[in-house]
Amino acid sequence: MAPLSLVARDIVRSFGDRAVLHGVDLVTMAGQPVGLVGENGVGKSTLMRVLAGVDAPDSGSVTAPDDLAYLGQEPSFEVGATVADVLRDVLAPLHDAVARLESLAGRLATDPTDPIDPTAEHAAEDYAATLAWAEQHEAWDAERRVHRAAAHLGLRDVARDRPVAELSGGERTRLALAAIVTRRPGVVLLDEPTNHLDDEAMEFVEDFLATTTGVVVVASHDRVFLDRVAAVVVDLDRSWFGVDGDGGGRYVGDFTAYLAAKRAARRRWEDAYLVQRDELNELRVALRTTARRVAPDRGPRDGDKMGYDFKAGTVAKSVSRRVRDVERRILVVERERIPKPPRPLRFGAELTGADGQQAGRVWVRDLCVRARVRVDRLTVEPGGRVLVTGANGSGKSSLLAVLAGKLAPTSGDVQVTAHRIGYLPQDVTFADPRTTAHEVYAAAIRPGDEAAPLGELGLVHPRELGKPVGQLSVGQQRRLALALVVLSAPDLLLLDEPTNHISLTLAGELEEALGRSSGTAIVTSHDRWLRDRWDGPTLSLTAGPGG
Repeated sequence: MAPLSLVARDIVRSFGDRAVLHGVDLVTMAGQPVGLVGENGVGKSTLMRVLAGVDAPDSGSVTAPDDLAYLGQEPSFEVGATVADVLRDVLAPLHDAVARLESLAGRLATDPTDPIDPTAEHAAEDYAATLAWAEQHEAWDAERRVHRAAAHLGLRDVARDRPVAELSGGERTRLALAAIVTRRPGVVLLDEPTNHLDDEAMEFVEDFLATTTGVVVVASHDRVFLDRVAAVVVDLDRSWFGVDGDGGGRYVGDFTAYLAAKRAARRRWEDAYLVQRDELNELRVALRTTARRVAPDRGPRDGDKMGYDFKAGTVAKSVSRRVRDVERRILVVERERIPKPPRPLRFGAELTGADGQQAGRVWVRDLCVRARVRVDRLTVEPGGRVLVTGANGSGKSSLLAVLAGKLAPTSGDVQVTAHRIGYLPQDVTFADPRTTAHEVYAAAIRPGDEAAPLGELGLVHPRELGKPVGQLSVGQQRRLALALVVLSAPDLLLLDEPTNHISLTLAGELEEALGRSSGTAIVTSHDRWLRDRWDGPTLSLTAGPGG
């Protein structure tokens, strides 16, 4: 069987007058998992849909095996399907392969060349092909895999007769992942697969990707996930030197090494641009001044007009030659012009606005929200920072919703002392999807307050300012919501999975901003990169009776 591969050549994809993908090439091979990275809006999800055949490119080509599974950020299922339907449909071809092998084996055991059956002579070939497919997909182990996947992905307690339409977004993602793990396709395409996974689930998916023998492409903002899974990192961000030193975005190595290569490439680009800019400035100055060096304001001496004319002519020719040399050099440099490195989207704002007063205090005792969360004790003094961790269903989001006043507790005592609370939930919504990002931000500015322009916060790209919020991606909407939190200058900051759906660069800068924040901050996160570097107190929640 030939090695599996997926190849995309010169992919171009536009939406309206905006080109998202500009001649993208991608070559992947079995056994070399690819991590796809890039700033928000650079086209990662668009490329994944094109690779999966869900979306057609404007031009270019994709060559991919038929045995391909794709997990988008919003998984789709058959209308009216139940959980049992999804799992049964995944198991069916695996069971069919085993049954076909048994049937073919029976025919081979009798007489594979029986002239009465004109198809018998092909039984051996069919058996070999079916056996190879069954071994590649580990068909005999399918039942065990589906139960194991359901357990590790948090689906053990989900009723099999439950309609998929009634599942939460996270449950649908985990169900789609369970189907892929069970099926073991030749090509696996995953777009942000870890957004709704806890530690156990992420480790389970990582183990699956590490052991699969097929082609793997994952687009992800999860830095630890990329570090553990990817053998090749493909960066869709435009860069003069790329990460391979020659303008390309393909880096062979893990994510940590890629980050170092990307930083070095950016420095080389900036240095080369400055050197070339200085050279051009010097050449232009030389061009302006060289032509004026013909003995200015000095006429010929008496009786020396012939000699003066001769010398002047010689000097003029020399100057003209030097001018032409400078002009030629300018033309050469202009043809090989290094573009100015674009200013990266930088988050430079302060997250909180605490002024040293005793605001931003949180005091919780015996909190219970039935079937959601239980917290026996939590005290956060003004200016304190707490990271809340726990598996899916342990109540992290519910705790923040209670502290924000969005959810009433069933029992217990909750005291929050804050002038302004800044709350970023996981699911962001806006009242009117037709309102532009700029209008939403402007409407939130309180009379008399001085507010930084939205475009200067480094959270919303200039091209997104005039877009209706309903047309923004999930990541763009979350960054706008974070901008509104910053605008409120809160003394109590409640962030629910703040690094979900934002770029790798912004995730790092948000973590730095948290570190220097003067107000109180309570953060929930599955982001292992953030958690591994967290230097403050941690509250670990566990699901239990009433929680």
